[in-house]
Amino acid sequence: MIVPHSIAETGDPLIVQRATNYYDDLFVRVIGDGVSQGSAIERVATAYLDGKPLPVGKKKLSKKERDSLFWSSDVVEDCPPDAWNTEAMSLALARYLGQEPVAADRLVTRVAREAPEALIRAVRQSGLVVNPHSPRRAELDQAASECEAVAELCRVLDLFARAHRERVAALEAHKAQLAGLSVFDVLIYASLYAFEVLVPRDFTGKLPAPRSGADVQVAWDALSDLLAWKLAGASGSSLKLTDDSIGRSIARHLRPVLFESGTTSTGEAFRSLRAFHALMDKQVELNEFISRSADAFSYDDGIRFERSGDRLEIVEVDPAARAAWQRDGLKLDRLHGYWFHRAVDTYVEQVAADPAKWMIGRTENAEANRMAWLRSLQAQLRLREAYGVADEVTSDSGETVDLFRALLSLDLMSAFFLRDFLAAFAERLDASGDWVAALQRLTMDGLREGFQNRLPLTWSDRNSKVANITGWTVTASEPKGNPRMASAILDFWTYDMVAMGERLQRNEPGLQPHLFEQAVLKFGATLVQLPWIVGLQNNSSAAINNLRRLGARRGQARDEAQRIEAGLARLLNARGFKTLLNWKPPRNVDDPGEVDLIATLDQHLFVIEVKSTFLRRSQREAWLHATSTLRKAGDQLRRKVEAVSLAIASDPELRASLELTEDRVPTRHHGWIADTSIECDHLRFAGFLKVSVEELLIALRDDRHLLNDPEGLLAGNYGADQSLEADASRAAWTLYPDGFSAERFIEAIETEAVWDLRDRANCRPSQR
Repeated sequence: MIVPHSIAETGDPLIVQRATNYYDDLFVRVIGDGVSQGSAIERVATAYLDGKPLPVGKKKLSKKERDSLFWSSDVVEDCPPDAWNTEAMSLALARYLGQEPVAADRLVTRVAREAPEALIRAVRQSGLVVNPHSPRRAELDQAASECEAVAELCRVLDLFARAHRERVAALEAHKAQLAGLSVFDVLIYASLYAFEVLVPRDFTGKLPAPRSGADVQVAWDALSDLLAWKLAGASGSSLKLTDDSIGRSIARHLRPVLFESGTTSTGEAFRSLRAFHALMDKQVELNEFISRSADAFSYDDGIRFERSGDRLEIVEVDPAARAAWQRDGLKLDRLHGYWFHRAVDTYVEQVAADPAKWMIGRTENAEANRMAWLRSLQAQLRLREAYGVADEVTSDSGETVDLFRALLSLDLMSAFFLRDFLAAFAERLDASGDWVAALQRLTMDGLREGFQNRLPLTWSDRNSKVANITGWTVTASEPKGNPRMASAILDFWTYDMVAMGERLQRNEPGLQPHLFEQAVLKFGATLVQLPWIVGLQNNSSAAINNLRRLGARRGQARDEAQRIEAGLARLLNARGFKTLLNWKPPRNVDDPGEVDLIATLDQHLFVIEVKSTFLRRSQREAWLHATSTLRKAGDQLRRKVEAVSLAIASDPELRASLELTEDRVPTRHHGWIADTSIECDHLRFAGFLKVSVEELLIALRDDRHLLNDPEGLLAGNYGADQSLEADASRAAWTLYPDGFSAERFIEAIETEAVWDLRDRANCRPSQR
């Protein structure tokens, strides 16, 4: 049928081959089931947000067709003013404002008149703040006459647009100065910049896992953006490096800075280095504007932007909401320490029995290599228990990779770069006081020590790199290592510059790796590494996002989710619960789908929905997760709790599976969303608590003391016999001083007791 006149679109009218409107049909069915009008509208909007209608056979609606159907429906046309304030309709409106192909005639004007607060909220969440040329922005301007609050919003958006436009223009002007540089040239200047500005000056602290500061991460992100800019304009031949092309770049852009600074400081290389500094400043400024201003305007409910003349001022309206984001970051830091302590405990229990396993590399590197081993074990434990990752994973090439060996290889690379590049540079800088002299000395010393590359970036052909890391794959059964495994490991950590350049030039959608997620940059047969990133990055986070962000569509992802569920079930069983995994309720009109995990203890029934995702790094990512995955999980859980509750009352087979008798039927029902991410922790979706998988693991294991560095390992206190102190700490931090019970477990989770930050002096014996 032809879309009704209320839908307009640039070009020819859109023709949708459907006899009826899916959303109107759904509304009629739901109303027929006795649901109120408001709830029915919310159900229809939820279906739209969830991408329904689902494909029928091979017929699949495009996003544009789905948008057209929804915004031309009678449900939208007849939507009462109050309904726009529901979460589902508000999110649907934000989606409308964020797209461009489909226009609903006078929709924005109508909502501005009938529900201005809903419109303002939707505008904030739509992304219009940095998209002033969208036709939806023109519709908003037309609607401003309906409401002064909407008119003021338009003025605020104008100020954002001007600020954004100025920063983009400044960035483009600085890009133009370096337009002639190749991607590899840019990496040379980025590496010089890093050793001048980013590399830490003090490596005396004994940190088991050096982590970059916020300013370093901001710089890495800016470099990723500049790398994408250069890749999008690079020819395929320029991205396939050869010894000759590398030599020409080094001679032109690196050698003058390191070895000719006394006579040619005004030459091309120095001008380009200064231009790169300015370019990084402008990219960082734009990124910071987007993350701290535009994204804050869009996704931070704790603040409000108010206009004061031609300036915008931030007014804090909900300090608790703002603090939650910072608190999540602190939780991630503490979790990093928790898994490190778990790795140390595993070493004490298992690895100490076979000291030969620790003999990696030269004797003088033994301490650093042992720490690399511990960090790899730390990441493997976290991936296995919290993310369900098996001991073997599949790389993009299709090869099977031993996960621990892959982690160990990256951690050994980090140890090498940290010791032989970054700490060595800091030592020479301390002696000379000049970063160029220190970098020059580092390079010359590398040559004297056996023609080793100690330049601020390194490269090698793929075969040489495979040969170098084959020794890290040694096992009892393969004492000489496994070159094929080394090759697969290398692929696992590789970022293919040629493939990414081709994709960007075709303007294809898809994820771009962050530099810390895939730290080996592939330029044809040549592999490039940046010591100032590999030596400082958090390799545990790199592995998680490599698998769960970049590799979310791997065939193993479903199995990993089921292993998370099974791991939780084992811990619950150890605490006396009766559990059932992957129960499928009888099909009905409102099919809830498979139930991930059911558990019962005493009078309590738990229905747990498990979600496995990645580590997020921005408020925008967190908001998208909340309004998509978690919102949908809440709706799924609502139907699953209802289905399980009905089945327990009527299905003897289900009761038998949970060992429930007629006189022992749960009377208190709980639905929890267990998610591998930390974002939105302890918020409720459709009324159900969202909690991190790691919090549940820690609560069931009752080892939250490991979140608080009980033995001081993170502070560098190695080697002391602190077992008695650790035991005392554990006893002081127990969640269950009177013994485990379902009631106390629920209380511990709902009150966030796992994250208790009491003064450690009250919980630990004094230091000996």
